[in-house]
Amino acid sequence: MHVTVDDLLEEARARIRRLDPHETAAACRRGALLIDIRPTLQRRWEGEVPGALVVERNVLEWRLDPVSAHRLAAVTDHDREIVVMCSEGYASSLVAATLVDLGYSSAADLDGGFQAWAKAGLPVRRRRSRLRAAS
Repeated sequence: MHVTVDDLLEEARARIRRLDPHETAAACRRGALLIDIRPTLQRRWEGEVPGALVVERNVLEWRLDPVSAHRLAAVTDHDREIVVMCSEGYASSLVAATLVDLGYSSAADLDGGFQAWAKAGLPVRRRRSRLRAAS
């Protein structure tokens, strides 16, 4: 029997905490790391959350493993609360489950991702367009 991506997602979400945008903002105020896993181009199109740490998916495990020589300076132990954010809250669920496997028992994801954060009216930094309207 083959496993589908929906099966993987359901299994991942059964093992993690899912926080709504306001719960995520509260977690950040108490010191949680908000990890933005969206690729550069997507962050340019959609915008960014001020204070979020950008860790693209292909290097995430190395950056968030406290014993890795390639870890982020802010990552010193498995007790740090981490909330993962993608665009809509799907890939972030899979990544949060991976962090649980790495020993972060309180790993969470942002339910609805960046889209939900922005819709909730929480702070977003938009990049200014290089193109100007013709005069």
